[in-house]
Amino acid sequence: MSLTDTRVDKISSKLGSFAVPIADTATVPVAPSPARRIDVVRAGMQTTVQDWPGRIGYWHIGVPPSGPMDDLSFRLGNRVLGNPEGAAGLECTLGGPALRFTAATWVCVTGAVAEVRVDGRPAEQWRTVEVPAGGVLDVGAIRGPGMRTYILVSGGIDVDQFLGSAATFTLGKFGGGTGAALRADDSLALGEPTTRLAPAVPMADIPAFGRRWELAVTEGPHGAPEFFTRDDFDTIIGTDYEVHFNSDRTGVRLIGPKPEWARTDGGEAGLHPSNIHDNAYSIGALDFTGDTPILLGPDGPSLGGFVCPVTVVAAERWKLGQLTPGDKVRFVPVRADHAAPAAALGASRRAYLGTVLSAGRDGDDGVLRRAEVDDETGVTYRRQGDDGVLVEYGTLTLDLGLRARVHALHQHLIAIGAPGVIELTPGIRSLQIRVDPAVLPITQLLALLAEAEAHLPDSAELVVPSRTVHLPLSWDDPSTREAIIRYMHGVRPDAPWCPWNIEFIRRMNGLASVDDVYRTVFDAEYLVLGLGDVYLGAPVATPTDPRHRLVTTKYNPARTWTPENAVGIGGAYLCIYGMEGPGGYQFVGRTTQVWNHRARPAGTAGPGVDRFATDAETPWLLRYFDRIKWHPVEADELLDLRADFAAGKVDVTATDGEFRLADYREFLTDNASSIEEFRAVQAEAFAAERQSWRSAGELGD
Repeated sequence: MSLTDTRVDKISSKLGSFAVPIADTATVPVAPSPARRIDVVRAGMQTTVQDWPGRIGYWHIGVPPSGPMDDLSFRLGNRVLGNPEGAAGLECTLGGPALRFTAATWVCVTGAVAEVRVDGRPAEQWRTVEVPAGGVLDVGAIRGPGMRTYILVSGGIDVDQFLGSAATFTLGKFGGGTGAALRADDSLALGEPTTRLAPAVPMADIPAFGRRWELAVTEGPHGAPEFFTRDDFDTIIGTDYEVHFNSDRTGVRLIGPKPEWARTDGGEAGLHPSNIHDNAYSIGALDFTGDTPILLGPDGPSLGGFVCPVTVVAAERWKLGQLTPGDKVRFVPVRADHAAPAAALGASRRAYLGTVLSAGRDGDDGVLRRAEVDDETGVTYRRQGDDGVLVEYGTLTLDLGLRARVHALHQHLIAIGAPGVIELTPGIRSLQIRVDPAVLPITQLLALLAEAEAHLPDSAELVVPSRTVHLPLSWDDPSTREAIIRYMHGVRPDAPWCPWNIEFIRRMNGLASVDDVYRTVFDAEYLVLGLGDVYLGAPVATPTDPRHRLVTTKYNPARTWTPENAVGIGGAYLCIYGMEGPGGYQFVGRTTQVWNHRARPAGTAGPGVDRFATDAETPWLLRYFDRIKWHPVEADELLDLRADFAAGKVDVTATDGEFRLADYREFLTDNASSIEEFRAVQAEAFAAERQSWRSAGELGD
C-alpha cells in the first residue's frame, strides 16, 4: 500500500465536523522497506522535518502548528512527486544538508535559490531529479533571494508522529523523530515510493522571490481608532519595514517607525498602550510587542497580551518563510473576501506575481459586528485575517464574569460541532475561532455566533471543576536574574524594570517593600484563565482576590530569552513560561515543569477540546479554572525537583473543588471596601509611574 493510499491530504481531513487532527482520521502507519532511508552526511545549518499543515488542534494549550514556514514551495514539491501535499519533507534554513540515499529516489528541491548537486553534478530546483542508490544529494548555502529551501522526496519521510503530526518544533523538543534539527549521522526512513506526476513544477506556479516583499493583509483585530491612531494605521500600510536579523520561525521582527498610539496605557493589562488582556493570536498577525512590530510565524505563541493591527491573509503567509534580514516589507490591505484561496497552488494563488493586487480594503477597522449580550455586556466580533474571528466580551477590564461568558460560548461551539471550525482558543475575555473559509465562510460564522448567544446560559450560573494545584516557587531565582542581565546587555540596559523586576513591581503597586511583593504572591490563589501563555500548557492566571492582584507592565521590547518555567507578572496576570523562548512578563521566580516531555500522547484532541486527564498520555499539567497556590523553595531544591520531574517522577499535589461565579461575586460584594482601598493605592502608584515614563520620553509624549 502506498503513502498516497494511506494518508489523505490534511486539509481534506479538517473539513468535517470539528476537524479532529489528521492522526486520528486519516493516518495509517507506513511500513517502508528498511532499505529505503536517508543517511545524513552533513546536516546543514537548521534542517528540520516538517509536514503540512502541521500540528492542528492544540492552539488552545499553546502548541503551535509548526510545519513548513513556506507551505507553498513545500506543497508544490510534494505534488509534482505524486505525494500528498502534506507528506513530510525537509526545511533548510540558510544552508542545506548532504544526504545519502540507500535506494534510488526521486526528489524535488524547491524554495530559495541554492546550489544543488547530485553526486557532484549540478541539478535544477523545482524539477524532479532521481538520486541513484548510494548517491548524495547536496544542497549548499542559500544564495537568495529567500531564506528557506525545501527537499521533498518520493514517498515522504516516515517518522513517528507527536500530537498528530511529524512537524518538528525544536523549542518544544518534539516532532521530526528526535524533536531537534538534523545532525550528522542521523538516518531517516522513507515511505513507499509514489508515481512521479511531472518532470517539473509548472513555471506559472513557481512563486516570485525578491528583496522587497508585498504582503496582503486584512484590517484587525485591533486597529484604529481604538488602539492606534489613524496616522499610525496609514504609516503601517504606507511604510517599507526592514526585516531584523533577530528573526526566526517564531516571528519575523521588523524595523520601522514607532506608533503614536491612541491610548495612554493598557490599564489593567499593562502600562504600555500596546498591552491588552491576553487573547489568542493568529499566525501572520503583525504583533506590536511594545513599539516593536513582529510578524508571528508557525512556531509562534498562541496567547499574548499585545495588539495586532493587521493580519497577513492565509494565502500570503508562505512569504514569511522567505523574508531575509535586510529585506523590505510593505503591507497592502485587501478585502478579506477577495483574498486568494490558501488551498490553491496554481495561478489563482497569485504567488507568481511580485506584487499584491488590491481593490481596496474593508474599511471597518477590523470590527465585523458589535451587539449587546444583555443590559450590561456587549460583544465585539473582530477579524483575524481571512480565516478567523476574535469574539470579545465586555469592556477592557478584568472581570471573571466575562471569562465565564467565554467559557459558555466555547463549550457551546464544541457541543454543536460546526463543520469548518479548525481551532477554538479562549483568552481572558475573548474566544478565537479559526475556520476553513471554503467550508465555513466568515459571514456564516457570524450568523452562527449570533444564534449561539440565544442559547448560552446565564454566566452567573457558571459552576466548573476547579482543582487547587500546589506548586513550588523559587523566589527571585538565579535563572531569572541571568535573563535580566542578558536583556540589559543585549537588548536594553536603560529599561525602567531593570535591574530588578521585583523592585519594579513594588514601585508600580505602591507597596512599602519587596517583602510585601513576596507576601502578596504567596498569599494569592491564582485562577487559570488560559493555557499556552507562553507555549506548552503555560497558564495565564489572575488572583481570585483583587487585593492580591499586582499590576505591572510588560517588557518593551520583549526579551529574546526566558528560562523554562520562569514565573512572571504582566498586567494583572501571572504566567508560567512553558519553555525557553522570548517573553515580556516581570519575573518573580521559577517553578517546576508544566509540560511533561516524557509523555507520549496516544491520539489527539479536537479543536479547543481539553483532555483533562492526569495520566502519562497528557503532556500538559494544568486545566482551565485550576487554582494555583505557591509554596517557597530554595533555588537548589527547585533544581532537584525539576530533575525529578524530567526523570518522570512527577509529584504534584492537587485537590478537587469547584468554582462558582455566584459565590465569587458575593465575596467581592462583602469585601468591596477593602478592595477599593487597595486599588486606590495601586492606581496612585500606577499614575506616578506613568508620569515618570512620560517625563523620560518612554511613552513618546
